[in-house]
Amino acid sequence: MDIWLFLMFLAACVGAGATGAMFPPGEWYEKLSKPSWVPPNWLFPVMWTTIYLLMSFAGARVAVLDGNGFAMAFWAMQIAFNTLWTPIFFGLRRLKGALPVMGALWVAVLGCTITHWQLDVWAGLAFVPYLIWVSVAGVLNLSVARLNPDVEALDVGKI
Repeated sequence: MDIWLFLMFLAACVGAGATGAMFPPGEWYEKLSKPSWVPPNWLFPVMWTTIYLLMSFAGARVAVLDGNGFAMAFWAMQIAFNTLWTPIFFGLRRLKGALPVMGALWVAVLGCTITHWQLDVWAGLAFVPYLIWVSVAGVLNLSVARLNPDVEALDVGKI
């Protein structure tokens, strides 16, 4: 594995993760009704750090392999939707509006898992925790949207 490629993929992950600092959940999110099974707050940074390291590892392993076009396209797709979800859900407070992004993210992560696995078993395995986490996050997004139907999205014209 090329360390420079790993660092480049990690930089993309740090960029995506920065949206969490730019659009933190905050007090409004704490007041929302949530399902009883919502993961504890401390688990989110632990999981995302682990997932971003694994994604970078997988990307760096596959980037140098022949026939990696679909794998790299899915990698780019998932990091784009990963970056987009937080500003929509937490920034704009569009609970239902974040669902299509989450669906696209799930498809992209599934695509990464399959295409990376086809090229390198370790790279494919590295995406499994991400696929599980995004599955949980998708159900959580849907549950929070259903439990809070009256939450008003932020009007960007008034910001």
